[in-house]
Amino acid sequence: MEKKKKIGIMGGTFDPIHIGHLALGEKAYEQFGLQKVLFLPAGNPPHKQARTGRATDGQRTQMVQMAIADNPHFELSLLEMQRKQGFSYTYRTLEQMNRECPDVEYYFIIGADSLFTLEKWREPGRICRSCTIAVAVRNHTDCATLEREMNRLSGKYQGSFVRLNTPDVDISSALIRKWVLAGESIRYYVPESVRAFIYANQIYQREE
Repeated sequence: MEKKKKIGIMGGTFDPIHIGHLALGEKAYEQFGLQKVLFLPAGNPPHKQARTGRATDGQRTQMVQMAIADNPHFELSLLEMQRKQGFSYTYRTLEQMNRECPDVEYYFIIGADSLFTLEKWREPGRICRSCTIAVAVRNHTDCATLEREMNRLSGKYQGSFVRLNTPDVDISSALIRKWVLAGESIRYYVPESVRAFIYANQIYQREE
């Protein structure tokens, strides 16, 4: 029997994409022997509706494209951006990808913080049945606590959870937006092309 291809998925609003996202994608590619990693900007996430002072969908997409341009095993997916109606739910996206590519095993890459809120997502059981969930270890999260939660969720939802061993890059999109608004440097926290794009288009320079 032919082995399934293994493809990673990095989802998020990417508002903006930063070095933490890129480091997670690269480490997942290396650790799990992935064929490639898809960067999947969320189109209409139900939990992030107040978007005053944020980048437009087009700008978010452009920033992702620029950030991953020099990595041959990173790829942009516009699957959620192209969904015209309703909210972007992870379970819907994963199920569609599995229908379209049944020969692929998907690795959905999340941070430890997302693991502890997974049950608040829409249809967590369907998410677990649609992919292997790769959980990035964070320095401020105790590994034993992380393992217990992974085992609990795996038992409850018959899911497959694996640990992604990566150095903790303590940065967030929210912090970058805050620094831009305050006139502080974001150099080295985002790719240089993304930094230049943010300032050229005066993004994040209004209060949210």
